[in-house]
Amino acid sequence: MVTQSAVVGVFLVALALVLTPGPNMMYLVSRSITQGRRAGVISLGGVAVGFLIYLTATNLGLSAIFTEVPQLYLALRIAGAAYLGWLAFNALRPGGPAVFAPAAMAPDSPRRLFTMGMMTNLLNPKIAVLYLSLIPQFVRPADGHVLLQGFVLGGVQIAVALTGNLLILLAAGTIAAFFAHRPGWLRVQRYLMGTVLGVLAVKIATDQARPVGG
Repeated sequence: MVTQSAVVGVFLVALALVLTPGPNMMYLVSRSITQGRRAGVISLGGVAVGFLIYLTATNLGLSAIFTEVPQLYLALRIAGAAYLGWLAFNALRPGGPAVFAPAAMAPDSPRRLFTMGMMTNLLNPKIAVLYLSLIPQFVRPADGHVLLQGFVLGGVQIAVALTGNLLILLAAGTIAAFFAHRPGWLRVQRYLMGTVLGVLAVKIATDQARPVGG
């Protein structure tokens, strides 16, 4: 029902995005460095709930619309490719964000950490585009149940995002100290991720697959 190429595609997109500095990473790293790893993990729990809300809302809506309006596939593909291209440009341009040098933040309660993690994710434009434009294009109505495909592929994305962010926040202090003395490595990270995102953008833009059989 869900093809291997679709799983690999979502995995690569999710991995590239989780390694690209954004609101989620900024918040989680900031909390981990300023308030400890436990605060980072609690915040990540809120981020996970935000992912689930997006996944459920998107799939329930697209399960009906996607099959009724196949032209939407083209619009989503173009939007997704354009957004990945924009992220690639920001990663490659001089003066990109230094995620492991966040500003100091006042300590928060566990409840606030969780809530802020969830709201940071829900208000993150990168995640909105991910669920509305990127993941849906790997769903193929001709391959079977659209809703199930959406949840399976969304589950792959969530697993990659949570695992990647957990490893980053647990190692945030060590990574920040490493990059503080080796600014050249920050440029390597940005160039690598920018290249990956650029390649994915081109692949998506030139993909000739159709959302329905034929």
